[in-house]
Amino acid sequence: MPENLLPNPTTPETLLPEEPEVTSALAADTPVASVVVSHPASSLAWALLADEAWDRGATLESYAYARVGYHRGLDALRKAGWRGAGPVPWSHEPNRGVLRALFALRRAAEAIGEEGEPERLTAFLEQSDPEALRALGA
Repeated sequence: MPENLLPNPTTPETLLPEEPEVTSALAADTPVASVVVSHPASSLAWALLADEAWDRGATLESYAYARVGYHRGLDALRKAGWRGAGPVPWSHEPNRGVLRALFALRRAAEAIGEEGEPERLTAFLEQSDPEALRALGA
């Protein structure tokens, strides 16, 4: 039986805390790699590093950075009370790091032909917030 990906009205939204040090560093044009070194738990920083690698054609690097961002994002979601399912709204700015990492991992997994992973990540993004895929251009 297919998994029901429709939001459960009894499952609360997960809202990650802000990362003011990360956003300040990025706003000050600090190199993304330096932001990652200073804030290795930030899925946003890892997602941006994955995007930089992707933009220069370094698909495997992008995959690796996105994979770390994905795992850091799962850690943050669990710490915020997420139990493996439920909405992670794109509209809440601090959630965008983990959603961007999921998208970057999906994109790179598809590019390297990883079987099943792009579909699983698409379902994860849809379950979290379908707006994330639209906002990220998929």
